[in-house]
Amino acid sequence: MKNAVTNKRKNKFYHLLHGIRRDYLLYLMILPGIVYIIIFKYIPMYGITIAFKDYKITSGISEADWAGLDNFIDLFRRNAFQRAFYNNIIISLSKLIFGFPSPIILALLINEIRRSKLKKIVQTSVILPNFISWIVIYGLMTAIFSPNTGIMSSIAHFLGYEGTAVNLLTNKDTFRELITISYIWQAAGIGTIVYLASISGIDSEQYEAAALDGAGRWRQMWHITLANLKPTIITLLIFRVGGIMNAGFDQIFAISNDIVIAKADIISTYVYRLGLEQRKFSTATAAGLLESVIGLVLVLVMNKIAKTVDKDSAII
Repeated sequence: MKNAVTNKRKNKFYHLLHGIRRDYLLYLMILPGIVYIIIFKYIPMYGITIAFKDYKITSGISEADWAGLDNFIDLFRRNAFQRAFYNNIIISLSKLIFGFPSPIILALLINEIRRSKLKKIVQTSVILPNFISWIVIYGLMTAIFSPNTGIMSSIAHFLGYEGTAVNLLTNKDTFRELITISYIWQAAGIGTIVYLASISGIDSEQYEAAALDGAGRWRQMWHITLANLKPTIITLLIFRVGGIMNAGFDQIFAISNDIVIAKADIISTYVYRLGLEQRKFSTATAAGLLESVIGLVLVLVMNKIAKTVDKDSAII
């Protein structure tokens, strides 16, 4: 039995070597990418050990005293971290529930536009916001929602409103909704690219056969377009759920302020303040590691669920 297993492994190894010799040019092409991943993704993972040590910037990582799980215990005792963790979940779930379906709906609507020129204009228009930085978006939001000089305030006064306009950028009750809406506006367009590419690969004969059977455009969209998009949707959903702990550092850091920090602070911004401002590197690393581990677990769980729904859509 052992000899059979050993021979099987040898055959796989020789088969791999044969494939490398045969397609060595292709392997050379992916070599720079592999080197990049090793240097910038795997080697820096040694820094994870800071989460388990009492690290000081004046000493090296290897020289720091071992602290075990003390940094994680200290982390969960902090009220600020508990608040950031709660905000992270709420904001991420909001973006997932409202943000994930948005590119799908937008792609279906764009696909229904029959005039090619108009279709290209609409597609380009919805993709452009993705290339605008959050700093610029914050400037636009200030120009729109400022209670003194904002466009919304000017329109309200023009219509006869005499009261004081609410500044949504400093309003705790609406700030999370503002985060979600601005995220959808900025990210939904770029997300349509994958779905439109998948839609373009659907055999047109399916639509012709459905039309002959009397199916309207709505039924064709539901039973053909969405049905063919199912594997793509499941795969992207796995990655999106895996990144649920990433609530958007760039966005929150750019548009939040001290007034709404109680509702806007997330793990990423908390790690930034804890590590770079307060110099508590070990605790900040522990928070970042915890965030990554939760994301990994969510990816594995979602992949397991995807296997039961559609085996071909699973990523592992």
